[in-house]
Formats: sequence, structure tokens, C-alpha cells
Amino acid sequence: MRHHHPRQTDPRRRAALRAGLGLAAALVVSGCETTPGVAPPAGMSISKTPLIGKFVWRDLMTDDPALVKPFYAALFGWEYVERTAQGRPYTLVKSGGQFIGGIAKAERRIPDQPNAQWLSFLSVADVDRAAQQTRSAGGSVVLAPFDLPKVGRAAVVLDPQGAPLGLVRASFGDPADAPRPTLNHFLWTEELVPDPRAAASFYSALAGFEVVTELDGDRPFLLLRKGRDRAAIMRTPIEGMRAQWLVSVMVADPAASAQRARDLGGKVLVAPHPKVRNGTFALITDPSGALIALQKWTS
Repeated sequence: MRHHHPRQTDPRRRAALRAGLGLAAALVVSGCETTPGVAPPAGMSISKTPLIGKFVWRDLMTDDPALVKPFYAALFGWEYVERTAQGRPYTLVKSGGQFIGGIAKAERRIPDQPNAQWLSFLSVADVDRAAQQTRSAGGSVVLAPFDLPKVGRAAVVLDPQGAPLGLVRASFGDPADAPRPTLNHFLWTEELVPDPRAAASFYSALAGFEVVTELDGDRPFLLLRKGRDRAAIMRTPIEGMRAQWLVSVMVADPAASAQRARDLGGKVLVAPHPKVRNGTFALITDPSGALIALQKWTS
């Protein structure tokens, strides 16, 4: 695959993204006020200290929730709990009996451009300060910081390279790190951007990450480490791809899961290959166009 720097998000596309995310994110966070995902559900282990720098929640923003829910249910065995937020539907995602994320509708503002994407929420020490840091560094605030009753404080931003990001400080604490990853749960988070070094500098200042350079085959990438490896940043691998935080789900067999995704109406952008993470990785889009990775965990 040839590697190119993607085009920067044009103003029209950026404005549409901001509008769609603002609406969907408002539904997400308001939906959290009345769902079991707000306070720690029974059986969820909460860290004794805040895990600043950990991605603690993911939400799928899509213009067609009804299209994607059967896809993810068949691919990962996910189950759903339906809720209403601001008079509109919001779906909680469960895997293995645990709440792991949500699905909200984001209206498509540009007819020929799908806007579906996964939005990851990063635990920060101070949401207001993090939002201001983002703005000062050249990013923008999609949803200004606000209080969530019995939950904490949250905001949604576009980082300096245009990647959407949720910011959260939960009053009840952050989910504790599991001793081992769980099949069909979110496994990893990595940012795909035109300028990885600039992104790493921004996130180091935002959440206090240590930045470590590693290699994936012959491709360098940057690890964001805070106590443990929390995320990675690498150059966008596909021409024209917008900057974004990519989420991966743990699967037992990436090749079989990628084929299953194709059969269910998704697209396979990068099939497992020995030269790409030793064949443990596949990159797909769901039927609404949201990018997601399938990854096998190796200790």
C-alpha cells in the first residue's frame, strides 16, 4: 500500500463534521445521565485513582443506527439496551454483560459524504483546561465543557489536526485496567494523522503522556505511555483519509472476522498480512462507513 499525506479537512466538511458531532455528542452525554453506564454498573471495577490518559468510553456516531446494529451484533455478538436522550434514541452497547459503548444518530450534513465514525472519550484531569488547551493549540471545541449530573464533566473537541475527541472527568472514577483484554471488547486506540510528531506533542501536553518511538515492520509509530501503553499515533495509511482516532476490537481470527464483516455488508480496506503486525490486524468499515480495526491480541 502506498502511503500519502491526506488532504486537510476542507472548511465545508469540517463544519458539517462539527455540526453532526455536536448533535450526536449532546445525545450521548445527555443519554448517559439516565443510563446504567453513568455510575459504575454492578461488577465494574473502578480504579482507586484517576487514570488520566486512558480512553474510557466509545460511541459510534452514524446516520443509520438501524443499519449498523445488526452488523455489530452478528460480527461481535454485541447486545443493545435502548434509551432516550433529549427525546431521541440512544443505544447502549453491551459485550459479555458489560457496557462498553454506545450508538447515537448523527445527521449527514453533506449528502454524498458519510459522517459515521467512532468517537473515543479520553480521561483528563480538568475538562475545561483540556478544552482550552485544544483551542489554544489550533483545535476547536465542538461541544463546550458542561456538567453531567451524578457523572462529572465532559466536552467534545477537534484536535489541531481535525480528529474528533471526547474529554471526560468522571466523578465516580475511571474503569480499572483489566488484567487481560476481553474478546469482542475494545482493545486499542490509535490516531491516524498527517503529522504524528505534532500530534504526539499536543497529547503529551494535554494528558502528560510519555512519547516512545516504535516500529511496525518498517513503519514508525509513536506510543503514548502513562503508567502503561495507552494509545498510539501513526501517519495516515490511505490517501485522503481524514485525521481520526481509530478503535480496534479484539477478535480471535482477524482474517475470518474481516471476511465475516464483508459478508455482513462492511468493506475490508486492509486485509490481514504478515508484514502488517504479523497478520494480527485488519481494517474495515461498517455498512454506514465508520472505520474500525479488528485485532488479535498477543501477549
